[in-house]
Parts: sequence; structure tokens; C-alpha cells
Amino acid sequence: MAVLNEEQTMLKDAASGWATEYAPVGNFRRMRDAGETFAPAHYKDMADMGWPGVLVPESLGGAGLGLSEMIILQEELGRHLVASPLVSSGVIAVMALRLLGTEQQQSDLLPTIADGSDVVALALDEGSRHDPSKTMAHAQRTDQGYRLSGVKTHIPDAMMANRFLILARTANTPGTQDGLSLFLTKAEHLAPKPLSTLDQRDYGRLELDGTTLPHDALIGPEGGAYPAMDQVLDCARIALAAELLGLSEQAFELTLDYLKTRKQFDTVLAQFQAIQHRMAELMCQRELVRSVVEHAARAYDAGAQDATESALIAKSMSNDFANLMTRQMVQLHGGIGMTDLHDAGLFLKRARALEALYGNTAWHNERYAQLNGY
Repeated sequence: MAVLNEEQTMLKDAASGWATEYAPVGNFRRMRDAGETFAPAHYKDMADMGWPGVLVPESLGGAGLGLSEMIILQEELGRHLVASPLVSSGVIAVMALRLLGTEQQQSDLLPTIADGSDVVALALDEGSRHDPSKTMAHAQRTDQGYRLSGVKTHIPDAMMANRFLILARTANTPGTQDGLSLFLTKAEHLAPKPLSTLDQRDYGRLELDGTTLPHDALIGPEGGAYPAMDQVLDCARIALAAELLGLSEQAFELTLDYLKTRKQFDTVLAQFQAIQHRMAELMCQRELVRSVVEHAARAYDAGAQDATESALIAKSMSNDFANLMTRQMVQLHGGIGMTDLHDAGLFLKRARALEALYGNTAWHNERYAQLNGY
């Protein structure tokens, strides 16, 4: 683990204390059983503590910090399976505006995102696999604005959001990232439909046909959303990698505690050498993933040349470790781990959903290979 400075230590302690008291895993279970997919009261608490504004400049009402601080929050939220739009609004929307927005757009929107009064969701993917180059949604420029057509699906935090960022083509260059534009609009202009998903979180679908947005809804240059959006999504991937790390850490600790108390043949399971070897190997992999995730955040904050590669490696490795750790959690808990009475299933389902979000392991590995000429 990286050595935290005083400010980062305070942030970690605050996040851990809040999540433990107000948003433990049992709280998510109660939400699920009640058919709820998000908790506005929890996000209000986060906003009161300044978390959505971590990446917002101080001059615009934020904390002026970096991804190294955001991943501290994400790790703690991952530990407790907290449902929140912090990545969608506090990372993706903030970075999109910082990299693509005009000064006026930033001054109008970043303060309201930072104080939690605006919650923004990114409408990006259109199918079962993440691939922005295959975007088919179209935005036709007219005298009245931009007329949108197409469908967006699997939109995180869609039902809680009051604004949407929408990626659509303004130039007919399918199969590439050329000609893609980013638009920001209020949710009242759209009609998101909820989706039922494995992890039982807030996802939605948008049917854009007939939607017309004003000209000033455009964020950044027309047809030039990339490569800036690559940087935005890399930030999101690092944040999700930290959430996966926190989830995996908690799965490891819960499993270890169980092995120290569960007996078979009058012997505590943790005393079996084969179990010790398995847990030791998982611990080593956990620490390796932690180093990679922390390096990726520091690389992006420092503007390092390998920032993109670091983000890809962080998401890829955290995907694989969360997959492994949650499977081991179920297996090592035995029969109880297969039941809904135990939290193991909640960790496993959330890990599978996060693995696919903004690119699964294969997607990240392929992009890394392409960037390095393979």
C-alpha cells in the first residue's frame, strides 16, 4: 500500500467510517429486497462530504484533488457494495467537462455536480459489449439543434440521473472513433427505462429517436469527442479498478475470518496447509493488484506517458482478481456460500457486473496490445 499523506488518511478514515455506519453490505441487501436500485440519501451524504467534487477545481467549488484521492473513496465503497453514482457523475462527467467543455459550461455545471445537485449519467454503449468505435446513434444538425436517433443501453445510474451525457455520431464514419460528438442534456428531455441486471443496481436504456437538443448541448468540438473521451474513460476504469480492489479485499477478509473459525474433523480450516497456501497466494495477488491500481492513479495525476497503458492494466488485473477472489469466497465458504443468506453471492454478482463495465479483460488486453504495436 502506498504511504498516504495526512489529507488522504483523513479521507480514507472518513469514507471507512461513513460506509461502515451508514452503508454496510446489509444495507444494500435491504435495498435489494425492497426493489430499490439506488439510495439518494447516501449520495446526499457523499455530496455533503465533498466527494463528487474531489476532481473539480477549487475555483469551481471542488476539492481540486486527483484520482489518487478518488480511488481511496472508491475502494471503501467497493468494500461495502455501496450503490452510488460517484463514478458516473464525480469522475466521468467532471473529467468530460474539464477536457471538452467550454469555460462557460464548466462554470455552469461543475459546481452543481460538486455539490450533488446535478447527477450525470453517461449514455455510451449500445450493445452487450463495450466498443465506442461501433457507436451507431446519430445526431443530425438542423436549424433547431441536433436531432438524435438510435438506442443507448446499460447506462449506469440512469434512473437517478437528472442529466445525461450522450455519445453520438455527427459524421458518417462507422467503425471508428472519428466523427463522434458528446452532448449534455437534462433527463426531462428523455425517457430512460430501467433495466434489470445481475448486480441489481441502477441501469437504464434510452431510445433517442425524435429527441432534439439545442446547439449549446454540444460538449467539445463537433465530431471531435475523441481522443479526450479515451482519457475520460481511462479515469473511470481506474476508479472502477479501485472499487473492484475494495470488493476483493473485503471478500478476502471475510473468507479468512470464516476459515479461522469453521471446523472440520475437529480442526479449524485455517490450520490445513493447502488452505494456507491458497490464501497466501490470494494475498500476494491482492497486493500486486493494489500496486497496479495505485500506480495507474498516480500516473494519470502526473500526466505520465504510460497513463493509458497503466489504466488498461489496472482494470484488466482487477477484473481477473475480483473474478478469482469471489469464486474462491464462494468455494471456501462451502454450502453456506451458495445460498442467498450469505453475502458471498452479492460480492460475486457485483464483481461480474464491474468486470464488463467499460471493457472486459479481453477488451483491455486487446487495446493494450494495439497501443504497443502487437
